Amino acid sequence: MAGARVETIGLAAGRPAPSFWAEAWGRFRSNRVALLSAVFLLVIHVVALAAPFITPYDPNAVDITSIHARPSAEHLLGTDENGRDVLSRLIIGSQATLSVGLLSMAIAVVIGALVGGISGYLGGAVDSVLMRFTDGMMSIPNFFLVLVVVAVFGSRLENIVLTIGLTSWMLVARVVRGEVLRYREYDFVLAARALGATGRRILFFHIMPHTVPAIIVSATLGVATAILVESALSYLGLGIQPPQASWGNMLSNSQAYLFQNPLLPVYPGMLIFLTVLAYNFVGDGLRDALDPRTYTD
Repeated sequence: MAGARVETIGLAAGRPAPSFWAEAWGRFRSNRVALLSAVFLLVIHVVALAAPFITPYDPNAVDITSIHARPSAEHLLGTDENGRDVLSRLIIGSQATLSVGLLSMAIAVVIGALVGGISGYLGGAVDSVLMRFTDGMMSIPNFFLVLVVVAVFGSRLENIVLTIGLTSWMLVARVVRGEVLRYREYDFVLAARALGATGRRILFFHIMPHTVPAIIVSATLGVATAILVESALSYLGLGIQPPQASWGNMLSNSQAYLFQNPLLPVYPGMLIFLTVLAYNFVGDGLRDALDPRTYTD
């Protein structure tokens, strides 16, 4: 009741109604799990950006005198099978793992938004062809396609990013197409068309901005999937190759030393688990916060 009185007083005083993004931020902030997940992801990404400057040791420096050292003041998380500092490798490995997730999803978003936008706006034969192609891509087991491509063209970072990005755009295309189909019959689109705006201008300047909330949600959830794919590739030996560290290849290398150093696989495994879980929580929170059905004009 008190909140309703404050809102009534504010409207009576002539204060502007909160914008869509202000209301969305308020709803997202009220979701404590999503907010904490967002803070965790922010910290992880800041650490990844600053990795070369904050690693306590050279992540690739081998020290055969301290192989499988237990956590101590000198090595906070211990050392691995080559005497390398685990904390330093986790920090530097975050760059490769998070880069794959973010860059591959950026590629997927660009392709998916273009395909979905053009398909939804033009309709007809163009829509049928593009959506049947999208359906065909969705019917292919993506992980096995990624395995084949990486095995043929190599496991360089750019190959992994391109491969995951080029096989992950279909869901974004479907979501964007649905949003474009919904907005293309709105009055503001009809008004723009009546004023002589070109189809390209209507699509990219009038309709596509309204699909941004849906794209943000799809991209957030897609980053988590891309991180899992990269980790699985690295675990199978087809991802980021040593001595360059990634959480996936650290997890793969540590499995041979499970009984000698049982903590070794825990660190990268927990980071992968927490990061993917946080992305999913943030994606769910954004989906609820940006749902236009909960927005009141």
